[in-house]
Amino acid sequence: MTENFRVVLVRHGETAWSASGRHTGRTEVALTEEGIEQARRLPQLLAPLRLDDPLVIASPRARALDTARLAGLAVDAVDDRLAEWDYGDYEGVTTTEIRKAVPGWTVWTHPCPGGETAAQVAARADALLRSVAGPGAERDVVLVGHGHFSRALMARWIDADVTLGARVAMPTAAVAELGHEHEYRVVCSVAGPGRLPAPHEEPIR
Repeated sequence: MTENFRVVLVRHGETAWSASGRHTGRTEVALTEEGIEQARRLPQLLAPLRLDDPLVIASPRARALDTARLAGLAVDAVDDRLAEWDYGDYEGVTTTEIRKAVPGWTVWTHPCPGGETAAQVAARADALLRSVAGPGAERDVVLVGHGHFSRALMARWIDADVTLGARVAMPTAAVAELGHEHEYRVVCSVAGPGRLPAPHEEPIR
């Protein structure tokens, strides 16, 4: 059976913390001027998808809600399950800083003390996908959220271990299209104005 709906992921625009690589989970950080401009350009990325009256769901964080508004997306619902990974004690800390104490640390392979595990994030992603793209779903869905959690959603969409999220990118104000090919769930495309960091830079969060 070929499904006729898609799940489209939209990451919020740039913030000062995302630009500097600081892990940003529950902290409210405003969009930068560049982030605002990125959000305003999102319709150009969404237009080729030809979405027809999609269900739009956003994370409760202001940076996601502001991105949706600036992109002209009418939010139908706010869902706590779309919030970013809870980094616990590593909130506001960069990977480089964490690795001074924990060599080789990544959010995908190591714990976040006081925060979520990869397994907990995977369970949250699975629950969200079941509710918006479970049996009987026919309507396109746009999920406006965050970087790490969007990558977790991509991995779980294709029934891969959540740690596959380490192998996909989701720059600020990027769009990922999740769809179907024959009986398989596939990641159709990822596009955005962002970029991957240069080798000497902190990864973009």
